[in-house]
Amino acid sequence: MPLQFHRVFEKMKIWSVSSGNYSFTISYFDSLSGPGFRRTSGYVASWRPLYQGHGAIKIVGSPFKSFDEAKAACDAMLKDLSDRRENPPELV
Repeated sequence: MPLQFHRVFEKMKIWSVSSGNYSFTISYFDSLSGPGFRRTSGYVASWRPLYQGHGAIKIVGSPFKSFDEAKAACDAMLKDLSDRRENPPELV
């Protein structure tokens, strides 16, 4: 089932959702210019485990060009995390 994001603050471009044991966030950043600023504009997707006090982990591919691309990356990450939880890799 696809994640259903909601806007955190009306005046800020930040959306979040929780599913199972994970929290996902999508933030929009405009292009910044000037000395020291090298961030590209786009939608940055991240995730973190709930209830463990860990910081957020940026999803590979961020920043994305559209919200839909970022959302699809979050959906794929949730599927991957869920698959790993059900079938943990064997340690050799």
